Amino acid sequence: MQPNFRKTSTWMPLIVAGSLVGGIYLGRILPSGTATSTPSQHKIAEMMDIISTLYVDEVDTDSLLEESMSDIMAKLDPHSVYIPASDLQAVNEELEGSFSGIGVSFTIMADTITVNEVISGGPAERVGLMPGDRIVTIDDSVAIGDAWPQNRILSTLRGMKGSTVKLGIKRSSAPDRLLPFAVVRDDIPVTSLDASYMIDPTTGFIRVNKFGRNTYDEFFTALSLLSNQGAQRFIIDLRGNTGGFLEVANMMANEFLPAGATIVSMHGRSADSDNIIRANGHGSFQNAEIVVLLDEYSASSSEIFAGAIQDNDRGLVVGRRSFGKGLVQRQLPLADSSAVRITTARYYTPSGRCIQKRYTRGDAESYELDIYDRLNHGESLSADSIKLDKSVTFHTTTGREVYGGGGIMPDLFVPVDTTGYSKYYFNVVNAGLLQKFAFNYADAARETLSEPGNTMGLLSRLPSDSDLLSAFVSYAWREAKVPTQWYYINISRDLIVKQLKALIARDIVGLNGYYEAMNLTDPTVARALKEMEAGNTKAPIMPTQTYDNE
Repeated sequence: MQPNFRKTSTWMPLIVAGSLVGGIYLGRILPSGTATSTPSQHKIAEMMDIISTLYVDEVDTDSLLEESMSDIMAKLDPHSVYIPASDLQAVNEELEGSFSGIGVSFTIMADTITVNEVISGGPAERVGLMPGDRIVTIDDSVAIGDAWPQNRILSTLRGMKGSTVKLGIKRSSAPDRLLPFAVVRDDIPVTSLDASYMIDPTTGFIRVNKFGRNTYDEFFTALSLLSNQGAQRFIIDLRGNTGGFLEVANMMANEFLPAGATIVSMHGRSADSDNIIRANGHGSFQNAEIVVLLDEYSASSSEIFAGAIQDNDRGLVVGRRSFGKGLVQRQLPLADSSAVRITTARYYTPSGRCIQKRYTRGDAESYELDIYDRLNHGESLSADSIKLDKSVTFHTTTGREVYGGGGIMPDLFVPVDTTGYSKYYFNVVNAGLLQKFAFNYADAARETLSEPGNTMGLLSRLPSDSDLLSAFVSYAWREAKVPTQWYYINISRDLIVKQLKALIARDIVGLNGYYEAMNLTDPTVARALKEMEAGNTKAPIMPTQTYDNE
């Protein structure tokens, strides 16, 4: 049921004071009344005074309090955090994307640095780092435990452009050894669109990697250019997009929605936290067909955009259940130049579903492991394994039933494509050999491959699949002594060749070429095109979601 919100507004580019970054309000002042001391605050001051004057050993009470701040915030929810003054600049830079480094976002889970996202086109992506990787060593030092707080990790991974950092990576597909990677630091790409091209004569494909400050401008420009090329329908790929600015998601959704359509609602403890954001009816693509692609790494603003399209029955959502990040944070400065980022509200889709997945207060580890639990549960392979909350039924604008449970549930489920996985494939991937071979091949044949000036022309100039695979197998043995086991190689043949072609296209044409090549056999893209051809995106009234709630 729709929450009883107390405040509504017609959407405008800047809805609230301050910015919203990945669901974060960046507050400039503390809430009123915080200057008044409470009994609890007196109690903390008294306890610190006792420790300072009477404890048997001399203790730095400032450091003690600093450590306790993080512990206190961790007891709230997975996204409320304390940011020390020494980390604040780096954290804000990360939100803006204006720094040089290796191009990953990470969390510290069970004292280990865990990669959450590898930025497309960045240094880490170019050498083969992957989401889920554990960074165990940095420049030959073991980077685990209390000796490696967040500020040290940030300062070590970032550095001068052109400098190199050596990483030892623990990966689930290679549990018995550390994988060595040397990453050359570089400026982190700030563009938001990985690809924008005509996938067929009437369909434009746009892949958005984040919701940054310039994303709407890039997105609208891409829509307009593709429309001029004949696009009447669009596939918007948000797979792996972990979010960004709320107002950007609103502006993008506004392009497709009629006047008055709800985009997203926020509901918090106080009336000031409540808001309903609606489309203003000025969108230029209100009649275009649309399919949104999601996966388990799509979060925050991606879920807001997809939820607005789905619940208004404006298009189809295809793929897998999204991450489920629907908490709104407000960042507030403290007197010593540190800050707290505290959750003030939750996001709701137009039908009233809460985007945020369930969590237990103080149990951040289980929250972070949720995606791995989904994999173990089989959710990525079978729609019947998706756990939905059917205790409360929600309805889209046309009346079809949808269910909660956290995240955005797809209208059409497409499982993870594990075809081609083998021991050999994991060996070459874990060694980063696909990227290295592709780069060397492209570099040696750059003049010939660049001449066509487009992806399809480039692909036509590559050798046969058998010759390309044989060259790679020889390279893998020569460079990394990966055993030539043709039984496993043949299992992975099509997957390896496809990725090699796409990587070569990336090194010659750019990311646009990579996705053009990959999408030729991408099952999720294929399903989106199939539904468009069948006319299901013109009036997307799909059957009620029927996933099992186990």
